[in-house]
Amino acid sequence: ARSKRLLWVLAWMLLFRPTPPPLHNWRCALLRLFGARLGAINFIYPSARIWAPWLLETGDLVTIGRGAEIYNPGGALLGHRTIISQDAYLCGATHDYQSSDFTYITKLIRTDPQVWICARAIVLPGIHCKEGSVLGAGSVATRHLKEWTVYAGNPAVEVRQRTRFDMPVKTPNKPEE
Repeated sequence: ARSKRLLWVLAWMLLFRPTPPPLHNWRCALLRLFGARLGAINFIYPSARIWAPWLLETGDLVTIGRGAEIYNPGGALLGHRTIISQDAYLCGATHDYQSSDFTYITKLIRTDPQVWICARAIVLPGIHCKEGSVLGAGSVATRHLKEWTVYAGNPAVEVRQRTRFDMPVKTPNKPEE
């Protein structure tokens, strides 16, 4: 596992990070080479950091913005049309501060379709951001986010409902219904 991480860090430094912003397809191909399961058309920026591509799965039209970090030792599932804005941090691990050995704990982070994690927001380990939820800029999600609800603050609290809209997700090679 350490050799895989080392190889990924070197690839990120040499082949991912220095690429021009419009080369999303190249970065997606590199992530797939390292085991990421990405949907059709993802926009992943060169300064985005993904700890373990082999533990990342995305739907279609997912954006991981500039400086966003996905620390995903427990895995990260990002639903269709999820947006992770600039400098947001998805943290998929913690430590048990009550144990004498400070046990390392990993947890899955999950977003459903049409979730927006705004700039500099933080999603803590094990959090599930349900469909259409929004975590406001600089906010910290310490609990699961409800569908079509906007959250703000630290810890994040509900501030309003979001207008629900349904958008079909087109998948390549899938016949129209």
